[in-house]
Amino acid sequence: MELGALICTAWNPACRLRPLPECSWITAGRPAHTGPAKKVQKFAGTDRQVRGKLMSVLRESHGPVDRAQLDIVWPSDPGQRNRALDSLLVDGLIERFDEVAATAPGAPVSLVGWSFGGLLARWTAHRRPGQVRQVVCLGSPWRAEGERTRATRMFERAAIKHGLSDRARDVVDELRRPLDVPLTAIWSRTDGIAHWQGCRVGDSAGSTGPSGGSPAPVEDVGVPSSHVGLVSNPLALAALDDRLAQDPADWRPFSWRAALARRTRVAA
Repeated sequence: MELGALICTAWNPACRLRPLPECSWITAGRPAHTGPAKKVQKFAGTDRQVRGKLMSVLRESHGPVDRAQLDIVWPSDPGQRNRALDSLLVDGLIERFDEVAATAPGAPVSLVGWSFGGLLARWTAHRRPGQVRQVVCLGSPWRAEGERTRATRMFERAAIKHGLSDRARDVVDELRRPLDVPLTAIWSRTDGIAHWQGCRVGDSAGSTGPSGGSPAPVEDVGVPSSHVGLVSNPLALAALDDRLAQDPADWRPFSWRAALARRTRVAA
């Protein structure tokens, strides 16, 4: 079977290599194929083709690529182009994580994400089990009840105009699953964009630790801040700094007293 499929074919006979004493096809006078045409996997016009075109632009560039440079690659269907680009971005996130993890083999990576970045941080932790030390989210509405925000209508209009990735629902379902590493949510009641209750994690389902034992720590830290301000808010940064400084072998619950005291020592 392998000989006929790869070596001795109708369009390139290799009779001297055949292990059989005679070939019925040659004996019959080498008749032309009269059966159904072999199905060829469609490529033209598929998301796979669009991804390839986008990747060609990115590979050939020696610097940042403007959105306009990508738009002209596939102008006939902006929705399909955006779906392909979304898929590349998500896959690129995992590739970037692997690059960072490779700089310190064996050392788990702490993931920090703001807003939608926090959702991607949770998803990445599920994609790379055993390689993540902890996850910290700032103003990230991961709950189903947190899907409606002040920016929701903007995203809905964008989805109608540009389309939605086929992987979107699978990504969302996965990131909402409990994590097996420490998880901290930093949020604000005065966020103004994302509803603070959709960002909280304290009453979410408990996660089991890497060894299947006690649940991994899950903590909420509320601060007075706007949504955009969370990335520079002194209290938010103090809480983030305190969590990143924790020893996985001696994890301690968050305390403002300890966090601010540590911040003062560092500043001094």
